[in-house]
Amino acid sequence: MTSLLHLDASARPGRSGIDPHGSHSRRLSARFVEQWQKARPGDRILYRDLGQHPPHPVSGEWIHAAFTKPEAREPWMHDVLAESDALVDELLEADLIVAGVPMYNFGVPAGFKAYIDNIVRVGRTFGFDRSRQGLPYWPMLTDMHKRLVVLGSRGDYGYAPGERMAQANHVEPHIRTVFGYLGIEDVHGIAVEYDEFGGEHLQVSLDQAERRIGALVESLATPQKTSRNIVAPSHD
Repeated sequence: MTSLLHLDASARPGRSGIDPHGSHSRRLSARFVEQWQKARPGDRILYRDLGQHPPHPVSGEWIHAAFTKPEAREPWMHDVLAESDALVDELLEADLIVAGVPMYNFGVPAGFKAYIDNIVRVGRTFGFDRSRQGLPYWPMLTDMHKRLVVLGSRGDYGYAPGERMAQANHVEPHIRTVFGYLGIEDVHGIAVEYDEFGGEHLQVSLDQAERRIGALVESLATPQKTSRNIVAPSHD
């Protein structure tokens, strides 16, 4: 049985195509999970809405607690880290992470950035030892064979590698860097573009994204295949 962690980061609560002014990234992530459930009805699905219920941002107390050895932590430190610990536990349990992440001002939404800051945890998701030969940092999730699917949306178009706005895309490259740092390198991405244009261009992009989701579900739901690609082919 696969454990799937479904994340949404859009500030918009609804889904496009169903709700007025709904989110395209929520639409894509829901479509992926619904098709996954049809293909693998016995799998466990855990959902977390980072857009409507964002994690608390990292504070000075959080940093103090996180970088104190567990055996030396005071009770208040455990309280400060409780939310982060829950998020890390979910990530560790997940075999597949499906994240709906729209582009906001060329980067990830604040709720998703807070999520990242809470799951990048010394001693839990990455290791650090200043006396270690070579690099003092190392990923702790490398051997867990986790896979990540990033489903996004953008207002403009041309954010894929080599296209007109590729240098302004700080969504997928950022996510890939962070999760790769933790040891998750099997990453796939699909995105909708032309949200601010609307009309036929947006509809074509939605249709293409949904077809690609169907193919990706079919590929990943069968016996595991290894891939290291992320496509940044739109503002949610």
